[in-house]
Parts: sequence; C-alpha cells; structure tokens
Amino acid sequence: MSVMEALHWRYAAKRMNGRKVARDALDNILDAAHLAPSSYGLQPYSVLVIEAPALRERIRRTACDQPQISECSHLLIFAAWSEVDGRHVDELIELTAASRGLDPKELEGYRQALHDAVAGFSTPEARLQWAARQAYIALGTALTVAAAQRVDASPMEGFDPAALDALLGLEEQGLRSVVLLALGYRDTEQDRLAGQAKVRWPKERFVVELSGA
Repeated sequence: MSVMEALHWRYAAKRMNGRKVARDALDNILDAAHLAPSSYGLQPYSVLVIEAPALRERIRRTACDQPQISECSHLLIFAAWSEVDGRHVDELIELTAASRGLDPKELEGYRQALHDAVAGFSTPEARLQWAARQAYIALGTALTVAAAQRVDASPMEGFDPAALDALLGLEEQGLRSVVLLALGYRDTEQDRLAGQAKVRWPKERFVVELSGA
C-alpha cells in the first residue's frame, strides 16, 4: 500500500475492538516518532507507552471517558519537557560530536546558536508551547507510519492535562502531557464513522499558491 493509499484509508477511529498491535508494528511506529524532525534537533519531548488495561482505565477518567482508551492496544502519551535549557544543548552537542566523529569544538558555533535560541523565549510558557509543537511533528509522523501498517491511530486532545500529569507523576519527571494517541484496530460495528467518506476542504481552498510580485 502506498503512503497516499494509507492516508486515504486512515481515520480517527472512535471505537476499537481490543485486538493487540504486534510488537514489531508498535516498534515501527515508535521508531518513526523517534526519527521525526524537530527544531534544532533537540527533540524536547518524550513518548510514554501505556499498555496495562488497569492504568488505561484510570487515564480514561481524565479523558472525557473516551472508549478508545480502554479499547485500544496501546496508548501513547506525547509529553513535552517542562524545562529545556543549556544542559540539553550541551548534551546534544556531545551526542552529535560522538555520532559524527567530530571534536565538540568544531560545533562551538552551533552550540552557541542553540544556547541563544533556548534562552530567547520570552516566558517559560512560550518555551513549553514550542516544545509541544515539536511533539506534534512526531505525532504526525507516527500517524502516517501507523496507517501504512493498517494500524488505527486516533489522536486525542480531549483530556485534562493537569489531572493526567498528576495521575502519572509527570511533573516529577519534568514532563507535561500534550496529546494522546490510541493505537489499535477499528470496531466497524460500533463505530458509526467506519467506512464513511473522508471529508476535507476542497484542495483549491486548502492549497494557496502565491506568485512572485
């Protein structure tokens, strides 16, 4: 199946049938999120994987009682780092140098540019929102790879982040929940949207091509 065929096939399943996603398919989805691009390559977020049914039931209470959380195979939580600072920049520079066989001194200009960028946000909240936007890039990549494997993947913003963070102790881990992704397989009998036509704005309204003056 081509990527475009996969994107036409996918939709945000509202009900799932409880069937388990194979480990290799799950690993492919997680690897895709790991390989997603991010600003400066800092990847200021983590992806939490929740499989235990009892814990997913507790999470469901913080997420508007959405049934996919109980019915899915695995629930992914994309969580932004609550703090991003010079320590992370220095760690990334060391990792980059080691991965590419470079002397870290050769990356000094890049290091300083990253330090300036990370320190340049007007408020901690602005920095957090930047980190959250990077997590969404990984979310989109994971959605595409899931569809290519015929795994249903339902992104979910309908939850109480503060309640979820408290439930999982994320604040103590330096994390803030951003978006959820339920992975599993659609229940075509219970999901009234299964098999319905995909609805998008006409392409001529969505795509705006600008010519130079």
